[in-house]
Parts: sequence; structure tokens; C-alpha cells
Amino acid sequence: MAISYDVKLDTLGLFCPMPIIKTSKKIKELVVGQVLEVVSDDEGIKKDMPAWCETTGHEFVGLEEEPTGGAVHYKTYVRKTK
Repeated sequence: MAISYDVKLDTLGLFCPMPIIKTSKKIKELVVGQVLEVVSDDEGIKKDMPAWCETTGHEFVGLEEEPTGGAVHYKTYVRKTK
């Protein structure tokens, strides 16, 4: 079952630390309770996003991996908590 989200952030083609930097900027535009979907092709996001959420206090909702013709797109979901 897909995770529902309010706003999508495309970070395809960007590598560490850019997906996290862009997430940090984008989450400020959301209201508390909204979920941000971050799409990345950088495998590092699987560890980086949960760590960022733990550091910032936002809720890591989940991760989905989507194979796309030889590459994998990682979809991480973050709920704004403050």
C-alpha cells in the first residue's frame, strides 16, 4: 500500500548531501502534520533520511524502493512535526 503524502520533492540526479539539504528547505514550507515525499536515486538516502529525521525531530514515515529500468528510485516520507 502506497504512503499518502501532501508535497513531493524530486531530488533525482542529486547526491549526498543535496537531497537532505533540499528536504530541510522544503519542510519549512509545510504545515505541521503534512507529509513530504522525497524521491531520490541516491542509495545513501536510505540511511541519511532517518538520521536527519532523528536529528531534527521530524517523523520518518517510511521508505519505498521502485525499480525503474535498471535504476532504483527511493521514495522517503517525512511528516513535519514542528
